[in-house]
Amino acid sequence: MNETNFRPWYPFYGDTKPNLDYYRGTIYEFLKETTEKYGAYYAFEFQGKKTTYDQFLFDVDHMALALHNLGIQKDDKVTIALPNCPQGLVFFYALNKIGAISNMIHPLSAEGEIEFYLNFSESKAIITLDQFYPKIKNIEEKCPTVKHIIIATVKEELPWFKKLPYSLTLGRKLPKVDKNDEKVVFYSELRRTGFKLPDLDFPKMGKDDTCSILYSGGTTGTAKGILLTNYNFNALSDQIIEMNQMFVPGDLFLSVMPIFHGFGLGIGIHTMLTKGGCCILVPRFTPSSYCKLIKKYRPNFIAGVPTLFAAMLKEPSFQNADLSCFKGVFSGGDSLSVELKKKLDSFLEEHKSTIRVREGFGMTECVTASCLTPLGEEREGSIGIPLSDMVYCICEPGTTKVLPPNTNGEICIAGPTVMKGYLNNKEETDEILKVHDDGLTYIHSGDIGYQDVDGFVYYVQRLKRMIVTSGYNVYPSQIENIIDSYDAVSMSCIIGVKDPIKMQKIKAFIVLKNGYSPSDEMKEEIMAYLKTKIAKYSLPYDIEFRESLPTTLVGKVAYRILEEEEAKKAN
Repeated sequence: MNETNFRPWYPFYGDTKPNLDYYRGTIYEFLKETTEKYGAYYAFEFQGKKTTYDQFLFDVDHMALALHNLGIQKDDKVTIALPNCPQGLVFFYALNKIGAISNMIHPLSAEGEIEFYLNFSESKAIITLDQFYPKIKNIEEKCPTVKHIIIATVKEELPWFKKLPYSLTLGRKLPKVDKNDEKVVFYSELRRTGFKLPDLDFPKMGKDDTCSILYSGGTTGTAKGILLTNYNFNALSDQIIEMNQMFVPGDLFLSVMPIFHGFGLGIGIHTMLTKGGCCILVPRFTPSSYCKLIKKYRPNFIAGVPTLFAAMLKEPSFQNADLSCFKGVFSGGDSLSVELKKKLDSFLEEHKSTIRVREGFGMTECVTASCLTPLGEEREGSIGIPLSDMVYCICEPGTTKVLPPNTNGEICIAGPTVMKGYLNNKEETDEILKVHDDGLTYIHSGDIGYQDVDGFVYYVQRLKRMIVTSGYNVYPSQIENIIDSYDAVSMSCIIGVKDPIKMQKIKAFIVLKNGYSPSDEMKEEIMAYLKTKIAKYSLPYDIEFRESLPTTLVGKVAYRILEEEEAKKAN
């Protein structure tokens, strides 16, 4: 078979090579090699404090020694529950140097979620900020594998002129860390310890060894740990830069996507730090502050979800922005409507930018983006073409039968960024990873789409039940299980309701058990319970009590009927 016919998108690559020779070391080794080339360049900036590659690698090397001295060894799992801050980057690479595995979770996760992640991964330690310490303290005894609680602070990474103002404002409101807790270790202490230790040769880690665990709902909507290798991350880095040859070392990337997210960690951090880029680390933001950051730093590359871009267009302070600095603006995390893309492209043009928004698509099961709109060739409604060495095909759902062009089916993805599998879940791994007739292992995404005759990919809808709110994936079945565990609840149903800012907001329908009556007090009790079990972004904005819920012919809750009812109300 002619390869160009098999990969019909090749002619649209332009200068992009369809096949690459990928870096085969570890993610730490890739960073070290980059530092040897660009040591004097800035690796990242945080709150006005700039750190060079040389200084960053120095910190990583000494933190690796300190962690080893603490007892962290090869293949140990360590949970990182941090926002985008320097410590998160230091630990990510330091753990890799000693062969340990980073377990990346949302720092705003509720106590019950953190407990699950720690026990599920059998983490030996957790790293978090002082402000989140009370949650860890409350579950400490329920997590027997955790030997160390490493506490970092925002203040220790601020430039000198911001430390005092921070201490007098936000710093005064922070909870006190129990210094008598034998498990507590402070980042600053670890750092000092690392500086005093002699250098060591750590056990060699292979390219196909797991380096990090990220979380996703897979195809069934229950939390799964995705085992990603050194090769997965490094291949992504090479692919992204090959597809964006306008990038040069020293370019600025506004890193707002969080480090527990595949895009944030894989592109916003690792791709930049292995190619000589500079990450502007943003731990938290609003649409307003996002626009201010763009005007202040004039980054060369930005990425966001459609809801963020929609809010950006409405921001009054952004109307006079000069966007001539942009080399790339990327949208992902949810479907970008044709109308919003037109508005964004017009906005960019009106504000001195010479580029257009490029839409991408991917899954955490292949780190992040595996498909991107190529330069100079965009098609209305398309999410682009596969990155180098990535292969997309459309299959009849539930099978490996490849469908012809322009036929809706399940989007399947193969290539060097495809995960190793799910942690401790062979059944679900076997369900999502399938070997096709061409000998390649494909992820069966659970998303419906099609490819045209030239291989451009079009997203249609989700096969699996999922809600996307402000760019976060929320799996209704998980929330329902937690609500149903409350004593007063008989059954529940979670749906997504359209929202102009969040894209979707979450609503809960609840049937109470006999003996319990609907009331505002009952709503408050259930919400208080949920706040201890699930992250803030997963919380319902409203609870509606019902005597019964609609069901299908086989007795399942007919959530689509509830969605239709809410849609009619909105109209």
